[in-house]
Formats: sequence, C-alpha cells, structure tokens
Amino acid sequence: MTTNQSQAKLGIIAGGGELPTLIIDACIAAGRPYFVLGLSDFVQPDLLPEEPGAVIRLGEVGKGFDHLKKNGVKEVVMAGRVGRPSLLKLKPDLKTTKMLARIGIQALGDDGLLAAVIEEIEGEGFCMVGVDDILSNLLAKAGPLGEFEPDNTGWVDIARGCEVVRALGGADVGQAAIVQQGIVLGVEAAEGTDALIDRCRHLNVGGPGGVLIKLRKPGQDHRADLPTVGARTVESAAAGGLAGVAVEANGVLVIHSDVMIQKANAAGIFVVGIDPTEFERIAIRE
Repeated sequence: MTTNQSQAKLGIIAGGGELPTLIIDACIAAGRPYFVLGLSDFVQPDLLPEEPGAVIRLGEVGKGFDHLKKNGVKEVVMAGRVGRPSLLKLKPDLKTTKMLARIGIQALGDDGLLAAVIEEIEGEGFCMVGVDDILSNLLAKAGPLGEFEPDNTGWVDIARGCEVVRALGGADVGQAAIVQQGIVLGVEAAEGTDALIDRCRHLNVGGPGGVLIKLRKPGQDHRADLPTVGARTVESAAAGGLAGVAVEANGVLVIHSDVMIQKANAAGIFVVGIDPTEFERIAIRE
C-alpha cells in the first residue's frame, strides 16, 4: 500500500485480535484517512493504538452506517474475530431486523450471513474491500515457511485434511481440521481453531503427531472472514502434540509471520503453504 493522501477514507469495522491494528498501522504509513468502528464484546481497545471512533453492538447496523457516513467513509473493511451471537443477544435495531428478514434462511450459514452484510454495506453506497487488499503481504506463501517440512506421513495427512476441510467449507461449516495418520481427529465448527486443537489433544492416537489443516472455504468471498493463523496457532499446535500446520497459500492470513516462524522452528514443527486443489498429488508425494 503506497502513501497517497487522496485515497478514499477507510472505515475499519474492528473485531478482536491484532488485524484492526495492522490495518490502522498500514493506513498511518500510507497517509490514508481512516475511521475505526469497534464492535462491542469483540473489539480489544488495549490492542489498538487509539480508541475507536465509535463502538456499536453487532445488532446496531443502522447506527453503524450513520457513524460511517458522518465520518466521510468511502471504503469499508471488516477485520478481527467476531463471534456469532444468538438472536436474543443480538438485539437487532430496525435496520438489522429488516436485513435478517430479507435474507431469511441464508442467515443460518456464516457465508450467507456475511454475503448479506457485504451486500447491505455496498447498498448503502460504500465500497467493500478485503483485508488482503490492504495487507496483501499477510497472505501465506507457498512452500515451507520455516526450517521444517512434512514427512510422507505428514503429506498424506495434509491430503486427507484438504479433502475434509473442502467438504466442510462447501457446507459452510468450518475452515480447519486435524488429521493424524489418516484419522480425522476433529473438525472446526463454532469453537475456533485453538479450541479444536485443545479438544483433539485428548484424541491423539500415538506415533507421529497430527497436522492442523486450515483453508479458505471454496468460493469464499475474500472480503469477509479469511482464515488466520499466527504465533498463538503454532503455540497451541505444539502444546497439542501436533507435527505441524498446513495453510492455504494465498488464502490464509499469517499474523506476524516472523514471530510465528521463530516459534515453529523452536518447537520443531512445520508450517507449510499448500494448494488444496492438489491434494490428490500431495497424497502420493515421495
């Protein structure tokens, strides 16, 4: 992202984690104007370089649009972890209620809901962009990201994991799975990757450790909910006895890759960027 004072003002809808801060830092470095709209219960102000310009509940879509328009926002990016609340906790305002009524059963799946949110944002006159449009350097690169690489057992587990996660993603369920020696120990649902790793720790079958496979859902809109890994993922994988982590090259965001790689090297586990469409070839790799 190059410095350009004439760039459109960016509205950052901020959830949890470090992604909102990285986007703010990129805007500051580029001289780009921005406005931070925090989501209460999710945004972590202690991780941000400054207080959000405004904070709303997830169900206050109308109020959020008012803040964005009032502050001259032209482009919008969604960044950071956001848990999915129940309708009771959502307490939707009129705008949110109308949106949910319009999308109906689509709201049952994350992709359908996020697609509806993007459509709603763009229907209000904003241009929706993805985190990777602003921080393209965060996308995982192909090949080993550290000192270690999978052995043949690891590659077979990766192939099996790709098959499983692509099926999960096609059903709009999750973005990750753990496979050990061809056995699927667990798949990711609403609990998140760290909880998946912790749950599978007790299912270890012995012998070579398993592999965490994390992919983008087939056909997933890159502007919403790209899967993310970082140092914490590697720490959890190591603590869970895994042999390594495989992520989709150009489809998964890597937060602070240098720190993540240092931790992977220190723990003796691999992190590798893969093309999930090649999983059949991966399975017979020597």
